[in-house]
Amino acid sequence: MYIEKNKDLFEKLDFYLPTVKKVHDKDHEEIFEVDKIYNSIKENLNKSDFDKLEDDFINLRKITNDYTIPQGTCETYEAVYKILNKLDEDLMV
Repeated sequence: MYIEKNKDLFEKLDFYLPTVKKVHDKDHEEIFEVDKIYNSIKENLNKSDFDKLEDDFINLRKITNDYTIPQGTCETYEAVYKILNKLDEDLMV
């Protein structure tokens, strides 16, 4: 249900993250950790491992400073953080 409800958000992240990593690789290295955790989220959703999924979002909140958008980033980077925040909030409901 969560995956189906948020399918469009996952598709956007799959599209946006590679671009953000390419553009901001030197100035914002945390995006690589964000990407790694995002891939873990998808994997844990497929396994229905909600304990690990919760841990993934806890780690994302730490790495992103509660989804605070870093200075000097583009709109796509901002969109990634906003989408991740929405996915996090939806999981808590």
